[in-house]
Amino acid sequence: MRQRRLSRWLGPIRESTGVSRWILWSGVAIVAFFVILAVFAPLLAPYGFDQVSDAAGRFPKQGSPDGTHPLGTTVGSYDVLSRVIWGARTAIEVVVLAVVFSLVVGVPLGLFSGYVGGRADRVLVLIMDALFAFPYILLAIVIAFLLSDKLGQGVVTAAIAITAVYVPQYFRVVRNHVISVREEPYVDAARALGAPRRTIVGRYVLQNVIQSVPALATLNAADAILTLAALGFLGYGIQPTDAAEWGYDLQRAIDDAGAGIWWTGLYPGLAIVLLVTGFTLLGEGLNDVINPLIRARSTAKPEIEEQPGGEGEAAILSMEPPRGGEEPRGP
Repeated sequence: MRQRRLSRWLGPIRESTGVSRWILWSGVAIVAFFVILAVFAPLLAPYGFDQVSDAAGRFPKQGSPDGTHPLGTTVGSYDVLSRVIWGARTAIEVVVLAVVFSLVVGVPLGLFSGYVGGRADRVLVLIMDALFAFPYILLAIVIAFLLSDKLGQGVVTAAIAITAVYVPQYFRVVRNHVISVREEPYVDAARALGAPRRTIVGRYVLQNVIQSVPALATLNAADAILTLAALGFLGYGIQPTDAAEWGYDLQRAIDDAGAGIWWTGLYPGLAIVLLVTGFTLLGEGLNDVINPLIRARSTAKPEIEEQPGGEGEAAILSMEPPRGGEEPRGP
């Protein structure tokens, strides 16, 4: 059973071809690279994310790239390479937590609202539309500010602030799909046979709705990277003493750019662009592969067997239209 379900999910990926396949695997490669950086950050980073000195002494302030510091140092004497690697761990942690929290909250609410309907549906739609109407950066800043006193300005606070932005999106997508699926004949048949509501929603409705969630989750992950960087840039994100964060590093590098010190802002910004591009390519590739309406499949070239005695060629020639002014001959 598990192998059958796995083959059902991986089948469209194996059948993909052309540009869709290239986009999908390009996104997978970029995201996998940053995941490796995040997982093995203690082994790959030459220094800690808040380390400013070693046995040889304090690191130079705004030092240019050299053999000791390949990407240079910042105005706070932090090693840029170490900050970029540790920042990958922070970004992946926040994105994973934000996406998981959004799925746990948004998908069940969308299922309940779309299947049950009634007053509960109207109330949930009103709440989600109100949240969706707020500018997402403003909403994330407000949530982060409200939680900073209780939870501090750490990874969990940033993840919850981003979660509040994406829950309405999952809710609306799932609810709209449930409304169209709940009236299908197989759902009516299960309801007529006396299947409990939990079985109908979990077995028949959810399996046909959940297919659109992975592509949305990866696209939201790309947007979550930008939201996290914006929070850090504005000073409402993760504190530099808690973890390395690319948005904060960009904010500290603004004055350096005017002084010709390019390395403090180039590499964190490049990391943001690459990771956002990776998640975007992954989301677009999954959408092209999972969606059966736009999926491109590889097809084998048909082979025509040659009939003995040249009958196949004669049959093909007999199908050619008459040339010139010749009249078509009868059999």
